[in-house]
Amino acid sequence: MKRAFDILAASAILCLALPLFLLSAIAVRLSSKGPVLFEQARWGHNGVLFGCLKLRTMVADAEDWLLNDPALRAVYRENGFKLGLDQDPRVTELGQLLRKTYLDELPQLINVIRGDMSLVGPRPIVEEELEWYGADKEEYLSVRPGVFGAWTAQGHRRVSYPDRALVELSYVRNATILRDCRILLKHIPVLMIGLAQGLRSGLRMSYNRLTAHTLPHMR
Repeated sequence: MKRAFDILAASAILCLALPLFLLSAIAVRLSSKGPVLFEQARWGHNGVLFGCLKLRTMVADAEDWLLNDPALRAVYRENGFKLGLDQDPRVTELGQLLRKTYLDELPQLINVIRGDMSLVGPRPIVEEELEWYGADKEEYLSVRPGVFGAWTAQGHRRVSYPDRALVELSYVRNATILRDCRILLKHIPVLMIGLAQGLRSGLRMSYNRLTAHTLPHMR
């Protein structure tokens, strides 16, 4: 039943979001060198690795940059294998906008349709994160990872490890269709706030570019 819901819901959302998806993809292509989509190996159902899709928000050699910059990698590990937008020099200007609006996550609907992910579930993680789940890692991997989940419903105030592992495992142990529906509803304000913040950032970026070009000619 959940798989059927995933396919129908993900297909419907992807169709509705297709104009935004295409505009974002074109913007990525025109704004910086590199592929439109970024594919990263993540742990999936029953411990099978899969390519998790996102719109590219960083420079093309972002992963090599992280490997070759010990200081940046140390911050990455200390922050639960994440870097804030103000900490990560690899993120492009457009990438900052896509992350704030969560539009970079749209390609994961393709992962859902392919069967790599579910619409709701614990977020897919990279290999280094699996250590936080310790003896419970097999339980965490017993379900498909999700585009949305109990952890992502916390918005920009998401907890870090080890608390994140507790949130994700709690979902796995208490997963129901009703709870999935509640989690999806919780994401409505999260997504709306993200879109509003992204719109403000986009307008600010446009204003700064405009003033940067016009003020020198006015002097």
